[in-house]
Amino acid sequence: MANQNNQKGAPVEETLSKNEAFFLKYQKQIIGAVVALVVIVAGCILYNNYVAAPNAEKANTALAKGQEYFANEMYEQALNGDSTGFIGFAKIASEFGGDAANLANLYAGLCYANLDKWQEAVNYLEKFDQKDDQMISPATLGALGNAYAHVNQLDKAVATLKKAAEKADNNSLSPTFLIQAGEILESQNKKDEALKLYQTVKDKYFNSMQYQNIDAYIERASAK
Repeated sequence: MANQNNQKGAPVEETLSKNEAFFLKYQKQIIGAVVALVVIVAGCILYNNYVAAPNAEKANTALAKGQEYFANEMYEQALNGDSTGFIGFAKIASEFGGDAANLANLYAGLCYANLDKWQEAVNYLEKFDQKDDQMISPATLGALGNAYAHVNQLDKAVATLKKAAEKADNNSLSPTFLIQAGEILESQNKKDEALKLYQTVKDKYFNSMQYQNIDAYIERASAK
């Protein structure tokens, strides 16, 4: 994304690269932001709603250990387990049922994303059963959209990111996902479609951080 400190009047080419899509330039930052959101909210909300409520003690214990590894960025251990009896999210997803397996699918997908194994990330994130909320579901859809982009399923990436933005419908997530989708569309030479998404950010999410730079995106997509 453009630097907020760029001087007024600087050429668009200096503000935003014309040939490189946002999701390619900022892979780690994009997935990192989504992961950070999921980690924070998952620890408080997902655990209670998906696991603690059903009171599945064995699943609770396994997931809690995995979440600890995940929060400490020990993705291999979180995914595949350790030598002390933790089996890892991948096995939890396959050996447990219900909400425990569902949550394990989400974490396994995010682990694979952080390990740059994007097809595996897609496989697990697709299995996650989205719930009806305005933070976790959009965030996980955003992660899935970015995973699609990394395996070159660009149409799916755009559709999923647009769905994530619509589902979130807030200044925190929606502008990010719309801009990501727009950048992918630009990489496909679909500037008119990208322009519509950038214009949505300008018209609807004017209280977001991304609003400060959206004119540069609009100008670039409008250029012939």
